[in-house]
Amino acid sequence: MPRRPDPFSPRERVLLASLTTAGPGFSALVGALLAVIAWGIIAYTVQLRYGLGVTGLRDNFMWGVYITNFVFFIGVSHVGALMSAILRITGAEWRRPITRMAEAITFASLLMGALMPFVDMGRPDRILNLLLHGRLQSPVLWDILSIGTYLTGSTLFLYVPMIPDIALLRDRFAAGPAWRRRLYTVLAVGWKGTEAQRHHLERIMGVMAVLIIPIAVSVHTVVSWIFGMTLRAGWNSTIFGPYFVSGALFSGAAAVVTAMAAFRWAYHLEDYITEVHFRRMGYLVIALGMIYAYFTFAEYLTPAYKMAASERGYLNAVFSGQFARLFWFTQVGGVLLPVLLLTVPRVGWVPRLTRVPVLRPVPTLATIATSLLVLLLLPAVLPRTAAFGGFALIRQLPAWIIAALGAWLFLTLLPLFHQRPIAAAVVASLLVNVGAWLKRFVIIVPTLQYPFLPIQRAPAGWAIYRPTWVEWSITAGALAGFVLVYLLFSKVFPIVSIWETREEGHRPAPASSAVGTHGEAADAPVL
Repeated sequence: MPRRPDPFSPRERVLLASLTTAGPGFSALVGALLAVIAWGIIAYTVQLRYGLGVTGLRDNFMWGVYITNFVFFIGVSHVGALMSAILRITGAEWRRPITRMAEAITFASLLMGALMPFVDMGRPDRILNLLLHGRLQSPVLWDILSIGTYLTGSTLFLYVPMIPDIALLRDRFAAGPAWRRRLYTVLAVGWKGTEAQRHHLERIMGVMAVLIIPIAVSVHTVVSWIFGMTLRAGWNSTIFGPYFVSGALFSGAAAVVTAMAAFRWAYHLEDYITEVHFRRMGYLVIALGMIYAYFTFAEYLTPAYKMAASERGYLNAVFSGQFARLFWFTQVGGVLLPVLLLTVPRVGWVPRLTRVPVLRPVPTLATIATSLLVLLLLPAVLPRTAAFGGFALIRQLPAWIIAALGAWLFLTLLPLFHQRPIAAAVVASLLVNVGAWLKRFVIIVPTLQYPFLPIQRAPAGWAIYRPTWVEWSITAGALAGFVLVYLLFSKVFPIVSIWETREEGHRPAPASSAVGTHGEAADAPVL
């Protein structure tokens, strides 16, 4: 009996191999994630037993790290459905290898984000009170409803375009493990790839792409209303809706860049995810970052210009006081620096920086590392020099010295990033997401610490919010849960759409233009 030809191309077989092969590194990663999740569960058990008193939450600080996680996860979830829907509607063909990665991010982050309000309530059974006795005037109730709607819609938006691929897997693993065979048979819903089925699939995807956009926008708008509807310094704003949506898209697009790099490296997807994809996602991150920066500027300029007495404490704490380092890191390290990393390395004069002796990477990095080691170790070796070294001295360095060192380091690393644009995009995306989490923290905690009526007669330690090990452990468990769900998804379903990338390969190549060649007509010119 003649052997049936393999319907998969060599590069598709690489993609399929990621579903079945798992080396020791994968097992070690899953084990580490499970260990972190288990530690988070232990911490949550402690909280359940002893109450929210084991956290830093108190009467004046009803929200802290948990709600920071909630806003962060919901924000990251925006990119999947929203970005994918916009790119599908606009017919951006380059999106095909990355849309499923983005949509899976939405699914995984929504799962973790939806858990955070339960954790923040202390007792999970209290959610029933919200459902049974919730008031329509309460943004919290709107939040629960909108997130439930968004989770349902984004799950369908992820699942429906996967049906043709699931049918391919059903046939591929017909003689494979029973759980795979049953799972793919059920989820394929009898897909045979007929013209009628493809027509219905395209129509359903088109309708869902249109519907998911307002749902996604409404979710983070409602999340912002939890703050904006409250009369507090820093939250009493009319632009929180678009401000939150722009920040969510900015951090979400950056998360996709990180995922692209991770899967490209781990699953050897260089044929699918090329430097062009990083470049175009970089343009998207730059555009969203500039929009987010505009809203941030508008959000803080208005109250800072008026400097009302009731908001002065909060503004001083954010701009120059207790939270200044966090705030300025979110603006410089989380917005400005990523945008520069995605643009400046492409400038033509960057390689010439290596001709400047003080900007050569190896000597510069060696000088900075040696200086830091000397500063840190000097007090231990020579106690008389304690005033000239140690962490305390580094923490007290003037801002202009830190800025000058940062600029020096940035210029030194530019030629390296010029040679490795993907590395530059990954560093920028990581900075964006670290800055995004810290920015949510800065939005929540300083406002609670500086209410319109100052905190008075609070017990010692209750006037300042300090997260405890319980909160940090649960946060680490949630992040590990997000990564684990995302990782396991990529082991059950192709992280790159097979049928959509096949269609891309069968499309006629567009004529070359003066701007770019095949698939690069939309590229911005390199500076």
